[in-house]
Formats: sequence, structure tokens, C-alpha cells
Amino acid sequence: MQTLRPKVTPEFTRQHFERLEEERLALFASKSARAARPRGPATPMSGDARTEYARDRDRIIHSRAFRRLKHKTQVFIPYEGDHFRTRLTHTIEVSQIARSGARALGLNEDLTEAIALGHDLGHTPFGHSGERILDRLLRESHPRAGGFKHNYQSVRVVDRLEKRYDEPGLNLTHDVREGILKHTVWKRAFPFPLDFPEGLRFESGGTLESQLVNWSDEIAQQTHDLEDGLPLAEEEAIEALEISRVVRQARAPGNDRAARRGSLIRGMIGVLSADLVESSRGRIEAWLESQGVATTDDFYARRDSLPGDLVAFSDRGRRFYRELKDFVYRHVIHSFPVSRNDGHARRVIAGVFKAYRENPRLLPDYVLLGLHDEIGVRFLLSPRGLSQGRRRGGRRELHAPPRVLPRHRRPHRRHDRQLLQRRVQGAGGMNKSTGRRE
Repeated sequence: MQTLRPKVTPEFTRQHFERLEEERLALFASKSARAARPRGPATPMSGDARTEYARDRDRIIHSRAFRRLKHKTQVFIPYEGDHFRTRLTHTIEVSQIARSGARALGLNEDLTEAIALGHDLGHTPFGHSGERILDRLLRESHPRAGGFKHNYQSVRVVDRLEKRYDEPGLNLTHDVREGILKHTVWKRAFPFPLDFPEGLRFESGGTLESQLVNWSDEIAQQTHDLEDGLPLAEEEAIEALEISRVVRQARAPGNDRAARRGSLIRGMIGVLSADLVESSRGRIEAWLESQGVATTDDFYARRDSLPGDLVAFSDRGRRFYRELKDFVYRHVIHSFPVSRNDGHARRVIAGVFKAYRENPRLLPDYVLLGLHDEIGVRFLLSPRGLSQGRRRGGRRELHAPPRVLPRHRRPHRRHDRQLLQRRVQGAGGMNKSTGRRE
């Protein structure tokens, strides 16, 4: 008689991983089984064992906006050196620091990683200089269209501008969308069009995962900006920083100059990350006790109004961070090699913005099709007409369709002009050709 052998490999399903979250994560961690999406739940294929947050992470990684990050400057222009960070490598480093912190605190690593990978999807070329220029251009060209901030634009990218499904956007969970918005300064009254503001929980300081990504972004930014800009500062001045002295006391600097510098940067990340985890653990436990939170249900009942400082440095860690940030801004961000690119950024972004604004037919085809579907402007073609467009110089030229649109769909309406300016801003600030111009 043949005996049945037990399965060597257990069957792992989405429900299995959701149960593991309930069993292994802290009660104050976000649980993927409770996540919701603005356009309704996703429909997984047979055999898909991913949780909701893991699916969001994958959607971000496979998006066009994520690939565009490789062209965008962090601080130094990438073509000036082989090893300078770009917006893409920065994003990967933020994800690593944030995931390590999430594991130490018992938070949801998949949600943390998804927020970290998506937090800069809407960033401009040329770093924050590009962001300020695009905000000014948008406000001056059409004040009713609003302003520009990269965290709001990142939400717009995942909600509307990405196109991989029948509906616009990636349909990410509200928790990931909220984390993307709140990874930096935000306020409800900022003049920017958001498709699903109700899911962003403006009354809350953000999930603990989003707060962790916020500070992980700062740790990664200050340490790798310092590493990229090491030639701009005296080594003695760097070693004189309080955090540098703490690092040198904890680990041997090494004999080789490159190893000595690498040891210092690693040590700074380690000191700041450890302080953030330990301080946050104490803050969270104190808040749970003050609120009488003893179960996951208790936590979720208060989750829409969380304080925004539950994940934060201690006084000592904050002192380290502020001294390091002041040093980086004084010696790197405001240095001549970096500041001289601000003028270049203004010329490039202003020129592209002006060209798109004066002749919207220069916009990429997918942007034109989106405008045609939304407001039916006359200079756009239907998808059939698009395929019949002439090509000049290797580029498709679009012509106005012969038919006349109904009056209520013509582009002279104030709302349509605002939308057109917003689309010009999006393309002018984020497309690949602009990145190549850097």
C-alpha cells in the first residue's frame, strides 16, 4: 500500500502572507488585508500570492515614471562623473534604509518599500532647483492652474499620468498614496489638483511607515550628498563634526583614504538610523499607552489621526542631523560647482515649458492623446488619426482633425486652459528628453 508523503514545499498564498502579517508585525503596523484602493480592489491572476502592498511596489517598479528617475539629477549632474547619485540611486538607498528601520520596528516592510520607491516619481530634473523653477513658471503662466511640488506631482503620476490599465494611473492603495504625499512637507491648502483627496487622510500625520520613509529620505540625502561632495570640503572640517567623532570612536577609520571615507559615511547612516529606531520605539510605546491602544483594531480606530512625530530622532540624534545638514548645505549644496547649474536649469526648463506652451503639438503623443480624451482640444487627433500623422525629421507631426468639435468641448474654457497648463508642466518637468538635456 502506497503511503502519502507530506508536501515538502508548503503552499504559500496571499492569505498565508496576510496571516503572517497579523502574527509577526507590531500591532501598530499597517496590515495589507485592510488596504483599499481608490478605483476598487485589484483583480489578481490565479496563483498570485502577493499582498496588496507588494503589488503596489511591483507596479511602481514597472512604471515609466520609475524608469525616468535614472535621467534626473540628485545634486551633481550625472555626466560630470561616473559615480554621482541620480534620483534613481537615491530612491534605492532610501528604500534600503527604510526597510531596515521597518524591520527593526516591526512595521510593514512591503508598504515601507513601496512608499520609498514611489516617493520621487514626480520630481523634476535638476533637483529642487527644477522644482522651484517649474512652480514659478506654472504660477506665472496661469495662476488658476495652481503651483508645483514634487510630492503632489508624485501622487498625480500614480493616480492619473501613468497608463498601464484601462483606467488612468496605477490604482495604488491609499496607504501608499498617502505615504508618497507625506514623505516631505505637505498641507491640505496647497493649490494642486488631486484626484482622490479623501484617501490621503489630511487630518493624520501619516502612517508610521510613511513617517519612517520621511526620515530615511533625509538620512540618505544628507549622507550621500556629503559623500558625492567630499572633494568640496576640507577633511578636517568633516572629521570635526560631532557625528563624525562618534563614528570614529565606534569603528576604526582604516588606513586607505577611500576606506576611511566609506567607513565614515556608513557610520553616519548607522548612527542616525539606530537613533531613529530607538527614539521612535519609545515615542510609539508612550503614545500607545496614553491612548489605551492594546490591539490592532484599537490602533486602526485612531489611525486616521496619528501624530506626525511618532517616528523621529532623539534630541541627540536631531542635533547630529541638523549639524550634518547645515554642513552639507554650506559646503555642497550652496557651493559654486552646484549653484552654477541653477542657471542652466532655469534656461532648460523655461525653454521646454515655453515651447510646449506655445505649440502643444510638440508634447509627447501619449500626453496629446490624454488631452484629447479629457478635453477634446482641436489640435489633437483621435487614435486613428494619430496613426495617420505625417513624420518629419523622424518625429510624428500631428495635425488638427477636419471636424469641428462642439462648442462645449473647445479649449477656450478656463478649466481646459488650466488642465492644459498642468499637462504642459508635467511633460516639461518630467519627460526623458528633458532629462537628457541635463
